[in-house]
Amino acid sequence: MENRAQFGSRAGFIFAAVGSAIGLGNIWRFPAVAYDNGGGAFFLPYLFALLTAGIPLLILEFAIGHKYRGSSPLSLARIKKGGEWIGWWQICISFVIATYYAVIIAWALAYTYFSFKLEWGTDTTQFLIGNYLKVGGTDTMGSFVPGVLFPLILVWLIVLGILFAGVKKGIEMGNKIMIPLLVVLFLIICIRAVTLDGAMEGLNQFFKPDWSTILDGKVWVAAYGQIFFSLSIGFAIMITYSSYLPKKSDITNSAFVTGFANSGFELLAGFGVFAALGFMAAQQGVPVNEVVKGGVILAFSIFPTIINQLPAFNEIFGILFFVSLTLAGLTSLISIVETYIAGIQEKFNISRTKAVIFGGGVTAIVSLTFSTQNGLNLLDVADYFINQFGVAMAGLFEVIFIAWFAKQLKPLQAHADSVSDIRLGAWWRISLSIITPVVLGYMMFDNLRQNLTSEYGGGDYPREFLFKYGWTVAVGAILVGVLITLKPWKGHALEQPAFEEKKEVS
Repeated sequence: MENRAQFGSRAGFIFAAVGSAIGLGNIWRFPAVAYDNGGGAFFLPYLFALLTAGIPLLILEFAIGHKYRGSSPLSLARIKKGGEWIGWWQICISFVIATYYAVIIAWALAYTYFSFKLEWGTDTTQFLIGNYLKVGGTDTMGSFVPGVLFPLILVWLIVLGILFAGVKKGIEMGNKIMIPLLVVLFLIICIRAVTLDGAMEGLNQFFKPDWSTILDGKVWVAAYGQIFFSLSIGFAIMITYSSYLPKKSDITNSAFVTGFANSGFELLAGFGVFAALGFMAAQQGVPVNEVVKGGVILAFSIFPTIINQLPAFNEIFGILFFVSLTLAGLTSLISIVETYIAGIQEKFNISRTKAVIFGGGVTAIVSLTFSTQNGLNLLDVADYFINQFGVAMAGLFEVIFIAWFAKQLKPLQAHADSVSDIRLGAWWRISLSIITPVVLGYMMFDNLRQNLTSEYGGGDYPREFLFKYGWTVAVGAILVGVLITLKPWKGHALEQPAFEEKKEVS
């Protein structure tokens, strides 16, 4: 579209892309994954995965969005008609993720408030599960939990307000404020954490390399998995964001900056988290490995326990930590919701305001189900299945479509080279046509094998619950994506011209 909204500057785009990549997983997933897969030795396969999958995929998606100037479905349809359904599949995945991701941000907001008086008490797990979330059984939704519902409404008001403002005044401005603030707050947390008793032992456990793990294939798969899930690739975000770039944009360099900025924050998060875990282990007189956890429990149970045990400024540390979680979540949620706002706007030829009201409004309403007493169970199952059989699989199909069927790697390389200072070599095409499909393909095979031989949760969830909120959600995203594809584009959307570029690489 010739009058397509644009970022005001390359820096604004990078802030937005980094904001999308840096999310809750950087803080609560990466440290535990690194520790469980060889500690310091994990950084070797992690760096290799970043250079052979993460950054190449970022460049690919930046090039697609920049060249074809559309949301993921429109861009893939302009490449080859048969690719549109992959774009809608990715958007459906983003929709599902947005519905529960917003709820976690609502928890972080609530815990920011709790931090003023350390309201979680001494039994932080019981407070989270019983007092705050009021978790019930899987057989009924239960009632709405006011302590989750009201912060959730506030989250959606913030996100939709930013998206109403548009690309430059909303997304760009919001990320320019939130990302620097997030980094400053987390730096303060890390500086405070490293001064605590036992912090050095925690850091030693985090960075101490176990070189025997280097030959373990599972460690390399874990490294690629972390890179893939962390960089917001494979579910339409980066294609959408890069479609708002002006013609003169160094997309290759932007991909390197985004990739290394994300990894830098993950390293910073690991530093802060393990310094704090070392302190907790010292206070309890146990080895560090006994207190290492990831996910929701790390953020909302273990960290409140650590905050309780601090010698001073407990409330301030709590506020800093949960505000950091909130900011990391908001920047990612904004990007997730933007994917289907852009898709809806283009497919149905409606204004951005209508797209935000419809797309964002429907998501907000659906997300209310996660503020019920059954919300944590729903979140756990939906998150597992949409990530394992949605994000990674859609990314695999995208790469195979571009590299093998549409044969667009060379034209896209030519486009990237024509607007970038760094010229891509054969490593980029080899990474995307061979390495990435093989690794993602193996991940999918292994995931299917594990889930067909043993049920997720080890029996914690009834089989019908897993089917209804796990498998149905993952498969439903594909089916809905295919159904939307059946609706024809209005006008001459598919004939919109791409940017002119230099001749194709040989």
